[in-house]
Amino acid sequence: MAFIPVRWVARIIIWKGEGIVTTAELKAKVNEQIERQKEDIIGVAREILLTPELGFCEFKTAAITARKFAELGLPCRDRIAFTGVKAVANAGAPGPSICIMGELDSLVSPDHAFADPKTGAAHVCGHNGQVAIMYGVAAALLRSDVLPFLAGRLVFIGIPAEEYIEIEYRDDLRRQGKLAYLGGKPEFVRLGEMDDVDIAMMTHLSPAFETKSLATVDSMNGLVAKRIQYIGRAAHAGGMPHKGINALNAAMIGLQAIQAQRETFRDQDTIRVHPIITKGGDVVNAVPADVRLETFVRGKTAEAIMDANAKVDRGLKAGALAIGAKVRITTLPGYMPMTSHPELWDVYRPNAVALVGEEQIGHLGHLTASSDMGDITQIMPAIHPYAGGVSGASHGSDFLIRDYEKAVINPAKALAMTVIDLLADGAGKAKEILARCKPPMTKTQYLAFLDSLIKEEEFQG
Repeated sequence: MAFIPVRWVARIIIWKGEGIVTTAELKAKVNEQIERQKEDIIGVAREILLTPELGFCEFKTAAITARKFAELGLPCRDRIAFTGVKAVANAGAPGPSICIMGELDSLVSPDHAFADPKTGAAHVCGHNGQVAIMYGVAAALLRSDVLPFLAGRLVFIGIPAEEYIEIEYRDDLRRQGKLAYLGGKPEFVRLGEMDDVDIAMMTHLSPAFETKSLATVDSMNGLVAKRIQYIGRAAHAGGMPHKGINALNAAMIGLQAIQAQRETFRDQDTIRVHPIITKGGDVVNAVPADVRLETFVRGKTAEAIMDANAKVDRGLKAGALAIGAKVRITTLPGYMPMTSHPELWDVYRPNAVALVGEEQIGHLGHLTASSDMGDITQIMPAIHPYAGGVSGASHGSDFLIRDYEKAVINPAKALAMTVIDLLADGAGKAKEILARCKPPMTKTQYLAFLDSLIKEEEFQG
């Protein structure tokens, strides 16, 4: 009998269904490995909880991620888009590339029990759990001896800066040429770090479904971000306010003008506009001459976002016109609307049901929150399931992982099992999905669209 490499025997056996190694057995192997490493995997989430960092500054979190990859014998590259980490593992034969992501950053929530006392950063959106899930999938696939029976590549990415915050700081980095976009996944696409990926998946945590373990989601809002500066004229606020031009008054009128537009936002477009004032003036006894705001304009489609964005700009200019101030409006690409790939859900959902039961699977429909996973769905098939096991409000100071089985272990098993379904039998399922999928945009079209959104305008009232 002629010698045949083990990896090819395994593929033939799976194709023929001769029962020596079945897909079900491969899934059992990865789940057993996750169980063996359960405390190690949960430990990653707990360790990162104690080192919260803001976007493009996640150096400690990236180091933890790189260290855990090294423990698996998985070489990685770091400092991609400042702090991103990327590792690649080859299966037993060539095939499509499946990417599992985990987001490295946190938010600002100084009142959180585990907030950084200097920066106020805290994990109030569960990204620490995401990194643990990604590590769990990597450990399961690399340490359970299933790779020889799969065809393709596994790409693990610790991605920076999903939370679109500190717009002024990040936009200054953009102006210095250190960034092109203000989110981690758009930067990874621009840098070519997603060129070797065919399908992407990640799991987010949410308290939105209190009684469920895992959930699918159809779509999410996209957004554009805005950086606004009202410029007036300083004068003594008590002695000669008539000599000044009150930029704060201009900003307040601009905000009220936006408020007056809200009745024109259609319910089906799920528009959300939520500005904050980041600077209200310099000192209390001077007429405010420099007032700054940030806002998102969110919506279900790009068309709806741009319509609302034009109305917001009108309102901002109205404030400047009323007071005689100047307004500078910088519009920046945020995140694209997310559309999950239905055929990937058809692969993922049975695995989730097998783990936790039909009654524990939720369906979230359309979400009015946003994620730069939406950008990934524009150029390749991708899904973004949700997991429970957390309490409090998302982005609130009371957010915390309470049940690591629900929040980390089950999601890691579900993704690992989905990878096996996609890459077993010569990656037949993944190849079928890719053959039928026509993403909304090519990478070139996507980047060109983002660039077209960048607009800087100055209006003198």
